[in-house]
Amino acid sequence: MFEPTLTFAQALDNQDPLKHMRAQFSIPKQANGEPEYYFTGNSLGLQPQRARENVIQMLDAWQSYGVKGHFEGDYPWLPYHEFLTKHSAELVGGLEEEVVMMNSLTANLHLMMVSFYQPNQHKRKILIEDHAFPSDHYAVCSQLKHHGFNESDLILWQPREDELLHIEDFEALLETNHQDITLILLPGVQYYTGQVLDIEKLTKIAHSYGITIGFDLAHAAGNIELSLHDWQVDFACWCSYKYLNSGAGSVAGCFIHQKHCQNPAINRFAGWWGHDKQSRFKMENKFIPIPTAEGWQLSNPPILSLAAIRGSLETFAMAGGLRPLREKSIKLTQYAVDLLTHELSNDMKIITPMDPQQRGCQLSLMVTKTGLDGKALFNALEKNGVTLDWREPNVMRFAPVPLYNSFCDVYHFVQILKRCLEN
Repeated sequence: MFEPTLTFAQALDNQDPLKHMRAQFSIPKQANGEPEYYFTGNSLGLQPQRARENVIQMLDAWQSYGVKGHFEGDYPWLPYHEFLTKHSAELVGGLEEEVVMMNSLTANLHLMMVSFYQPNQHKRKILIEDHAFPSDHYAVCSQLKHHGFNESDLILWQPREDELLHIEDFEALLETNHQDITLILLPGVQYYTGQVLDIEKLTKIAHSYGITIGFDLAHAAGNIELSLHDWQVDFACWCSYKYLNSGAGSVAGCFIHQKHCQNPAINRFAGWWGHDKQSRFKMENKFIPIPTAEGWQLSNPPILSLAAIRGSLETFAMAGGLRPLREKSIKLTQYAVDLLTHELSNDMKIITPMDPQQRGCQLSLMVTKTGLDGKALFNALEKNGVTLDWREPNVMRFAPVPLYNSFCDVYHFVQILKRCLEN
């Protein structure tokens, strides 16, 4: 039974089987030396201790081995990306052969569209959501332009007045436009509202019309449980610096379904790191793609970034993987909903879905108090030791992350928010 008290939050923390994971992270300090109330894992996750240790390990290897570090040491650099494959595949529900860590998110989306956007004059349109993350919108429009088309070939799935995407509207769009659509690109979790989309159902609908579908999982990877292989998703890409806690600008991830990986004739931009490993160093000019997701790699990756990712993935493994984290996330986020509703229902609106299965750990808060500027409230929270992020026009994104946030963190945030609203 919910209670709006600190004692209740402390009891929930005492019962939390993952409470020990908080000690694996470095939490920024306020000016008074106390830990921040950090709820921005949806933008940049906190630093895991293992990430720092692994980066230092690679710096030491560089110091000790020089160029020989490509082949020597406990974690030689030549196959280093392979050390990330198992845990990465587990996090997104893919086979190991379907997953690779490479490049950055938008670069990977472009590489996927090189392979999976194959338009002609009769079937050339791309469907995205109307409020897609701007980088995705830019990427799709530039692909249209590259092929000699324009934004009239872009179909937008629009949210309703509740700010949410409704699958009935998606079905109606496809029923009307399926003969023109050749590619669909959607988020796993909508960045502004925090809404979790039904990837499995969306994929089935797209495939029923013979349309290729891919997903941007920037806000889904490390946040919700995924089964990309079983759901038959064609491709997906994600960054690793949000819920995967791998550091600003760290190397991204890519999933390509097995049925596509094993097709050597599929169109792609090629580079030597995607070439057959056995003959790569023969320096021949005939490209032979690796028959896995690795076949889409271009160049050897930045090892220091991969080392940080390995540390983060090891931290997820220490927690038992995503399932127990998701169980805690549902409880932690529901507690936040209950507390916000009890304390501030007249001043704040949560636009994230109330159904726990339609949200991850992010809650998008919209200020409804008459005469109060939301950005001013955001700034006041920051001065009081609370780190959220702001998205125009009027949303504060608040993400209690199960790896390192506590129920007491949430309790104190709501009390600070309440004081800031009153003052």
